[in-house]
Amino acid sequence: MKHSIPKKIVLIGASTGGPGHIQKIIQSLPKLQDTSLVIGQHMVKGFMNSFADRFKNIDNNIVVVEDNQTFESNNIYICEEETELSNSNFSKKESGLNSYNPDINILFNSFVPLAKEVKILCVILTGIGDDGVEACKGLSLHGSRCLTENAESAIVDGMPSRARLLVKNIEIYDIDAITKKISEFCE
Repeated sequence: MKHSIPKKIVLIGASTGGPGHIQKIIQSLPKLQDTSLVIGQHMVKGFMNSFADRFKNIDNNIVVVEDNQTFESNNIYICEEETELSNSNFSKKESGLNSYNPDINILFNSFVPLAKEVKILCVILTGIGDDGVEACKGLSLHGSRCLTENAESAIVDGMPSRARLLVKNIEIYDIDAITKKISEFCE
């Protein structure tokens, strides 16, 4: 059976301070129509299912990605470890010794081949370091729209500050405006 990739994809990367921001975003979403979200939230291995359980009472379907999972429309995918999209399936393997969980650069880079045929909104939220920034830069160069938090909104301004510095044409907003922009994109 052939599955079709959604017409719109939102990629969200976050680290320290991200769970609350992501919860706010997910709870504000309209019912997804031919759109999916893919979330890379740095978290200790084994906690993704309890993180996903926060969203049991929403209108959209939450999926903690398993290896060889089919990527379909109208889902919110929560990723862990080294997850990437190949054709229309996710592949997942254990993260390297010094890698992030999940590795946002690996995850987001796997969506670059879709950037010419699908509308992609790439979002870098609060967090330490710079994970996801290089992939966000690549997505931007391939026509994807990219957003990041301003310094005032980010609980930890590492990832957003690197994104503001390195990603040309990135849009900068506080978390409330980002939440609104994501909801508008999903409509």
